[in-house]
Formats: sequence, C-alpha cells, structure tokens
Amino acid sequence: MAPTPATPQEAVRPLEVARPLPVGERPAAADTSLGQRTAPWLAAALSMGAYCLALTLYGSYPFGPRSRAVNDLGNQFVPFHARLWDLLHGTTSGDLFFNWSSGYGVPFLADFFAYLMNPFSWLVGLFPRALADLPVFLVTLFSIGLGAALMTVFLGRLRPGSGPLRALLSVGYGLCAWVLNDGFADPMWMWGLVALPLTGIAADWCLRRTRWVAGTLLVALAWAGNFYTAAMATLAMALVLVVRLLTAPAMPWRARLRALARAASMALTGILLAAPVLTVTLAASRAAQPAPAVSYDDRPPPLDQWAQLLPGGHPGAPVPNISIGVLGLLLVTVFPFVRAVPLRVRVGWCVLAAGVAVSFVQEPTVLLWHGFALPNGSPYRAAFVLSGILVMISWLALAHHPRLRELAAGAAAVALLAWLSRDQGAIGTDTWILVAGGGVPALLGLAVLGRSRTPRTRAAALAALTGTVLLGSAYTALSVTAARGAIAWFQPKITFTGPSLTARDGLLARADWPRSRTDPGPHEFANNDPLLIGGEGGSYYSSFAPAATARTLRGLGAGWYMRGRHTLSFEDPVGRALMGVGSYLSVVPEDRALFTPHPARPAPLLTVRDALPRAAGKETVFARQERVLGAAVYEVPALRPTAGEAPLRDRDGWLLPGARRAGAGAGGGGPKATSTKGGGANGDGAAGAGTTFTVRCTPGSTALWYAPWFSGEVSGLGVRTTGTGSGDVTANPLRILGRVPADGTVAVRFTGHGRQHLPERAIGCLSGRRLTAAVHALRARGPVELTAGGHRLTARLRPGSRGSAVLALPAVPGWGCSVDGGPLHAPYAFGGLLAVPLGQGATRLSCSYLPPGLHPGLAAGGAAALALAGVAASGTTRDRWRLRLTTPRRTHHDKPADL
Repeated sequence: MAPTPATPQEAVRPLEVARPLPVGERPAAADTSLGQRTAPWLAAALSMGAYCLALTLYGSYPFGPRSRAVNDLGNQFVPFHARLWDLLHGTTSGDLFFNWSSGYGVPFLADFFAYLMNPFSWLVGLFPRALADLPVFLVTLFSIGLGAALMTVFLGRLRPGSGPLRALLSVGYGLCAWVLNDGFADPMWMWGLVALPLTGIAADWCLRRTRWVAGTLLVALAWAGNFYTAAMATLAMALVLVVRLLTAPAMPWRARLRALARAASMALTGILLAAPVLTVTLAASRAAQPAPAVSYDDRPPPLDQWAQLLPGGHPGAPVPNISIGVLGLLLVTVFPFVRAVPLRVRVGWCVLAAGVAVSFVQEPTVLLWHGFALPNGSPYRAAFVLSGILVMISWLALAHHPRLRELAAGAAAVALLAWLSRDQGAIGTDTWILVAGGGVPALLGLAVLGRSRTPRTRAAALAALTGTVLLGSAYTALSVTAARGAIAWFQPKITFTGPSLTARDGLLARADWPRSRTDPGPHEFANNDPLLIGGEGGSYYSSFAPAATARTLRGLGAGWYMRGRHTLSFEDPVGRALMGVGSYLSVVPEDRALFTPHPARPAPLLTVRDALPRAAGKETVFARQERVLGAAVYEVPALRPTAGEAPLRDRDGWLLPGARRAGAGAGGGGPKATSTKGGGANGDGAAGAGTTFTVRCTPGSTALWYAPWFSGEVSGLGVRTTGTGSGDVTANPLRILGRVPADGTVAVRFTGHGRQHLPERAIGCLSGRRLTAAVHALRARGPVELTAGGHRLTARLRPGSRGSAVLALPAVPGWGCSVDGGPLHAPYAFGGLLAVPLGQGATRLSCSYLPPGLHPGLAAGGAAALALAGVAASGTTRDRWRLRLTTPRRTHHDKPADL
C-alpha cells in the first residue's frame, strides 16, 4: 500500500505533448489493446528466440557440440552452480557460511551473494548435477528475456505508445552488444540487465508520487540479485530521473525536489533491505587477496567508441560495447531531428547520452561506475546502462512519430557513421550486412507506419519490422559468437564431460572426510575443481579469495595465479601431509584428458602440539614446512654453480642471465624437447644452455625445487619441469625433481626466460623415513573423534591433551573456538593455520564460523524492513480514515423501504 494515495493515471500531467495521433492510434484504445498487454511477453520471446537461433546456427551448447564454458563461465559460474546444487540436495559437507572443499577451507557466503543471487540460478536444483551447464545457460537466457520484458514496461511509462513497437526496441536492449560480448560469460552480471528497468520503474513511481513501498521492494530486489551491476543501474536511472525532472513542462521546482527526495528515500531504504549482501561482501572484499595492479591509461579513440554503435562486430581491444541493433540505432540518430519532441527534451537526453559515454573513458568516472576500484579485466562493465539509455532515446523518437525527412536525416547519419568506421577492427562484412540488410527494411517499415492509416497496411509493416528485428538480432548474436570463438583465449574449459565425471566418481569412491582430504588437484579441469568434481583441495578461484588463505598456502609451498586470487593444491609430500590429504589426482603427461589417483600419508585434520615454535628470522619454504610439521625432514644444501652461464650473487640468492638463442655462442640453444624425461643435467639437454647448480644430499632421498617467481625450464635427475612464475602474479609450487642417486650428487639446470632470480636455498632433499615418522607422531596425538560439517568443527580429544590444537585450515577471520564448553575465543595463526590454546588437560574442542559483516547487515536490513512496514501500515491507516471521512454515514431514515 502506498504511503500517499495512489494518483490515478489520468490525473498525472503528461511530461511531453506529442503530435495528435491518427484515429487508429488513440491512447485510450491502445492502453486496453491486446498488444499492450502482451508486449512484454513479445519482447521476451523475440529476444530469447533470437539468441537461441544464433546458438543453434553456431552449434553452441545446448543446441550443439560447442561448449559455452569460456573464461569465467567455465572457471567460476559452472563450478559455483554445481556447489549450489550440492547445497540444495544436501550432498556437500559445507553450508552457506563455509566451504570445506576449496582452498582447504574458505568462507562461502560472499561467494554466494556475488555469484549465485540471480534468482534464476536456483533453477540448477531442478536438473541433474551432471547437467549444471544447462541451468547456467538458462540464467543468461531468462535474464535476457526478463530484461527485455521489463524494459518494454518501462518504455511505456516513459512515453505511452504502441506495445509491439516498444517490444521491438527492447529486443535491442536484451541483446545489446554488452550482453553478447561481456554479460554472456558472467550470469551474475546479467541481473544488471533486469536491474536497470526495475529501478527505472521505481523512479517513475517517484515522479508520479505513488507506490513508494513497491518501488522500495524493486530497488531491494535489484540490489540483492547483484549489487555490483545494480549500483551501476541505480546511478544511471538517477541521471535519467534528473533529466526527466529538468525537462518536465510546467512542473514546480518544489514538486521536482519532492520527487528527488522521494527517490532518494526509496533508494536508501531499498539498499538497506539488501544490507546483508553489502556488508558481508564488503568485509570479504577487504579481507581478500588484492588483485594484480591495473591502471587505466589506454583510452580508446573517439571513432572506436562511435563504431561500437554499429552491430555485429567483436572489438579486438577493450572498448564500451553499446550497440542496440539497427532499428534502435536508426531511431537514436533520428531523435535530434524530431521536431515534435520539445527542444529541451532533445537537448537533455542527448546531453545525458553523451555525458555517460564520455564518463566511460575518463578514469575518475570509470572508478565511479565500478565502485571506486578499477576492474581486473574490461573497464567498461557498465556499458549496458548506456545501451538502455539509447533504447529510451529511440523510443522517445518513435513515440513522437518521426516524419519522412526526419527518418531520412537519421538514415544519412547512420550511413555516415558506417563509412567513417569502415577501417575499424570491429567493422567487417557482418556489420555491413546488418546495416544494409536490416537498415533498409527498418527505414521502410518506419516510413509506412508513419504514413499509413489502414490497419492492414500497418499490421503488414509491423510484421515486417518484427521479422527484421528477429533475424537481425539473431545474425548479430551469431556473428559476435563466431568472432569470439575464433580467438584462442576464449577456448572453453572442461566442465561436465567424460573425464571430469569419471574423476568425480573416483573422488567419491575414495572420500574419507573429515579423517582426510581427497584432493582433486593438481590436475585442472577448471579453476574451481573441488566445486566442479568434488573432494577437498587447494584450488580456489574467486574475487573473495582470502589474503590469509593465499599467503598461507603459498608460504607453505603451494602455487597461485592472479596474485593469489586463484590458489592451487600442494604438489609436494609434506604440503599434502600438513593439509591431511589422503589421496589426490594427477594428470597423465602423455594424455591430459586422463588422470591417475595417488595415495598419500596424511596427518589428521587436527593435531595437538605441546609447543608451537616461532619463526626464526627469514625462513625458506622448507623451514616453514618443518616448523608447522614439528619435525626436521629436509636437507637444504647451498647451491653451487658448476656449469653453463655464470650467475650473479645478490642479497638473497642468484641472478641468472637470460638463455642464449640457438647458434649464439657456445652451447647452442635451450631445451626444445617436450617430454618430461631425458638428457641434460644428470643427462639433460645441451651442456651450454642455462645455468647448472650442484648440491649433495643423502642418497635415496627425494629432491625438490622451489623458485616461486622463476620462469623457464628446470631439468635434473632425468626430469624436466617448467616454471611459469611471473612477478608476484604467478607463483610456482614446490615441485619434485626425483630420487637422489647413489653418489648423492644432484645437478639441476635452470634455463630462464630472460633474466631470472633464484632463491639462495632453491633445492631441498626430503627424507621419506623422517616424514613418515613425523606423521605417525602427529596421528598418535590426534583426536579420538572429529566431525566437520556445515560451518562447525567439533573434536573429542585424547585425555590429558594440553598445549595447542592446530587445525589444517587457513586462519581466516570469522572463526571462534571453545574449549570444554567455555566461552568462544578467536583462534590465532600458527604458520598461517588455525591454532587454539588448550590449557591443561582439555577433552573437547568446538569451533564455528560466522561470516564477518553479517550481524551489522542483518541489523541494517531489519531496521529498513521495520521502516518499510511502518510506512505501509501508516498508508493503509490513512486510506481507511479518508474513506470513512468521505463516505456519508447512514441513519435509519436512509434504509430502503423493503428492509
């Protein structure tokens, strides 16, 4: 119920005055026609149908064999939706608060809010888990349809007019270039396509001083579905509301200010209703590993931006994707010439569109659109709001019935734009086909609609326009998809195929949680294998990857990508033992579609230690592992260069010169073989390539190398591995070289890609016997009983347990632990893992996880809900009193004669 009486539609002063309509188009008749009621459905059907037709012609999933799982779609969204399936069906050990599967234990609620709050994501529960790709596709498809339908509704509130014509323009919004180039791979962003018209409808109610409660709920729905794109949509619609208020005729300034105040209160209350989403994700973002540093210093030239108005191209360089199809583009160029639109309205909307376009390429406003943080990827994620504004402008032009000369002027402008953009990289044959093949029928259809007065002719013109929009939109989606598919970087990830499903079956067969972990790594189907195929591993890729997790795992010898936002599983025996890994998968080098399961020697998930030694100065990775393990298991000899190009000493290691090219001096080129075994140091490659270091270790021990930032080839003991380190963005894990020979000599050649740094102690030799003894000692003091599930861990300890309990979990904020039923206390970190002081003689330990930021968010959301309920109740009470006051009271004289 509105807080003030709802204003009847006919009592609202129209914001603009159009030319008198032909007899067949009277507004009163239009408002009650079948076309008006079905227009949103028509927009949804056309946009979804065109998208499906394009994917069918291209042979893309689910209509063909080509996978859609490119980039983050395969690396994040399919695995996260598989996780949602597990939650809905109760087949996972975690819950909404905590994820035991990824990163050896990470928070989950922020991931849920960011990646899975699109309401269509919940469709995943209706399908088999092995078909999770299908509901992920439906999230995109239904978001396109709903966005187009809601835009149709909003356009009718912006300016009354033909429902089918509004639907045709809304198809251009549903399949705008942003959707085809950016949004298709990020289902969470697709909610922004819905949020823009949702907030627009709410703002329109503010303009008309009605439905404050309903509008607040629409804002809350937009922000809850995806706060990132909802913020962009809210900002854009605030600008649209300002333009509408400034261009409204004969509207007192006091009324304009009241409308703004009403909109501000509606937006604030709606956002506060979604406060738990914001506070939890903000806290998780602050605790997250920072992304690689980015800067905005490659602004696209103006003509590159203008060229993006033309459909059908895939830009090679980052640029705002704003095309809305040929029909919408034609009407946008017509708009400045339509004299039936008041000059102030034309100027206001043109300034708005131009201002938003300019704001996309200025660093301060790029930061504003993206929440004051430059995105790690395309800096034009807000481009869909400009597409929406262009659709609004196109409707304002069409609703005012442009004349032939105005249409001709717009067509000339489109032709000029196409000619000026002919040499742009995004402009190709497909663009010319769409501009010519779609522009001419669109121009003729608009001309017929503008001049014809017979229903039959108008129906034929409308049908022709509908066919043009449907086929043009499908061809646009097809051409963009095909152009993207030809780029190697967009090759899809493996999601649910034969190898991954077989791997999942193997992991389930060996599951032993929580006694030990079944790690799906280091083999990689996608960047979130534990979510995709199950198990409990170190692989985890998310914008909310905790810094504590990333730094702990790398410090103990695991690798990472994206400066720690994508963590990896351990590849060395000690790291696996520390994290309780009982079995793991590894790839078969000769066939990367196959994998092999391996048993491991794990320590328990919880161990009891008498004392926890502190770090002694600057530690090597081998010393850190030994400190956390509680035993000395490595020999770590100093490196001695013995062959190849002479390295230089620096403060903490060696500086290696770049490898010489083939034929450039003695020794020839670097190694070219791709096999993992053969010649070189200890029988590997040409003697002059790279630098060879020699160490001596106990015969029979296992040699490992660790140089996290090294990029190049590492060969020794008959094995060759590749380092892919890059600055602090990509870190190599601690890797096995092989078994130390009988003479105890280990020669390892490092052949770097350019100048490389090598740590002082880059090679260690592991004693398997000592490791086995250390694990047995930890198991001997392990818990009698251990349960871990949901967001809780409970252990029954051996009698007399004292000292500290160390959990094989990264020490992320949010944990609270209780000993023997005592009060909750935050644990501390030991080597980056959770540690809890037990005191003297503890018998029971209980820990639980609470997402930081949840309580403040619930409090703010609850306060907003109370305010909303109060406004609704007061509005209802006010309406009842007014009804009583305006209804005459009956007396006995007023009774009918027959009573």
